[in-house]
Amino acid sequence: MVRGMIPASRASVGRWDTEWAAERAAEALLYLGRNYPECLHDLRVLDEHETAAHEAAMRGDRESYLEALRCYMKAGRDAALRMRGGEAGVASLETTLQREEP
Repeated sequence: MVRGMIPASRASVGRWDTEWAAERAAEALLYLGRNYPECLHDLRVLDEHETAAHEAAMRGDRESYLEALRCYMKAGRDAALRMRGGEAGVASLETTLQREEP
């Protein structure tokens, strides 16, 4: 590849709104911290979903980014519920991450 050239796969991505992405990620982390703080003591359960969100961001894929954050929250919730012994009373994931456009 010639120095300074952008690979075709990245050239078509368009501009990624880092502020929007940071706000969505912050919402996901706040959701977990507020509702399932236990999972924040074992962040390894979230690694796979954090990586998926990062990869979606690198592609500029909003839908995949939001889906990865939803999976991130679900994984954190599930880990916390296992730590609690399967306690019921699951906070709403859908109201945490809205599908809003900037």
